[in-house]
Amino acid sequence: MDFAALMSKEIAKAKAAGAGPGAGGEGAAAAAATATPKFISRREAEAQRQAAYLAEQKRLEEERAAKAALKRKREEDAIEEAKAREEKKRRLAEESRARRLAKEAEEERARRKRLGLPELPPTPSESADKEGTPASGIDDSDLDDDDDDKAHDLPDDELTSKLRALGEPAFLFGESHLSRLRRYRKAAGLGALGLPMGPITTSLLPVAEKDMKVPASSAEIPPATDRKARRYLFRQLASYFNMVLREWELALVKEDNADTFAGQAARNAMVQSKETMRPLFRKFEKGDLEKDILEAIVEIVRAAQERRYVDANDGYLRLSIGKAAWPIGVTMVGIHERSAREKLHDGERGHIMGGEVTRKYLQSIKRCLTFAQVRWPPEDIRQLMG
Repeated sequence: MDFAALMSKEIAKAKAAGAGPGAGGEGAAAAAATATPKFISRREAEAQRQAAYLAEQKRLEEERAAKAALKRKREEDAIEEAKAREEKKRRLAEESRARRLAKEAEEERARRKRLGLPELPPTPSESADKEGTPASGIDDSDLDDDDDDKAHDLPDDELTSKLRALGEPAFLFGESHLSRLRRYRKAAGLGALGLPMGPITTSLLPVAEKDMKVPASSAEIPPATDRKARRYLFRQLASYFNMVLREWELALVKEDNADTFAGQAARNAMVQSKETMRPLFRKFEKGDLEKDILEAIVEIVRAAQERRYVDANDGYLRLSIGKAAWPIGVTMVGIHERSAREKLHDGERGHIMGGEVTRKYLQSIKRCLTFAQVRWPPEDIRQLMG
């Protein structure tokens, strides 16, 4: 057998083996199909890369969403905690103020008992009108006048019993019914009429906030002969300073920083101002305030009520320093006097700060101005004091 015949026989045998049972041929085809190709095309590689990139971006987006939700939950929890903390601070401030007022009232009662003074009446309700109107709703603008309204008067027998209940004499020699009525109101601390009590107790009845506007100039100040208008002016001034001191006290209570050095300093300044202004209120009650001081105080208060604090500060400087020649350096170096030395003491209002009591209540007025510009800020920022 030659070589060609042998090759033909082997080829025929291989063909016969490839066309054998059907199961064997299908299994080989499936194995060839599932086998991983050794090489892939560029399009398939790009598709696989894009799929992996999209899967990674989806995973990162889910992580970001989860972190944002966690941060939002933490912020909401922080807001809730801040609200609860503010509510607790407000409640503690109210409780602290109530305890402090009760302590001050107890000390005042002990002081009056030690000095033999009549006891204080109960404090009026805080449900009075915010503008300073008395809780009784009665306009008391004419209670201290000679023509006192009979609707606000008390019968003699009732007035006598009330004076005796306060430990006061029922009658004094040469005392009229109106004088007895005023003495009763002063001894009762104005509580019997339901009037709002200010930080500084005074016999001058307060006026409503809308009626606190003082005259705009010194020319409009009533003369000393007009006692009725003059007393009403003193009531306006006393009501205004009491209102400022009361708002100052409430502002310190709301800050609730009494434990800090700044809080203690602010508290001491307020208490000191309240104490040093009592002589000024006594002058308001007696009506014997000096003319130049009264005109300057009216000018300061009017500017403060109109929120012109720079002008009010200028009025305070004119009142406290004035236009006097203040000596600087050596004023006398030998037996010869300096030229024009006599003018050093002839300045206008240069003597006002010489008195200790006057100097203190003028400084307290300046402190009231400093607080007022914070409590009632001006519309024009140029009117803010430095």
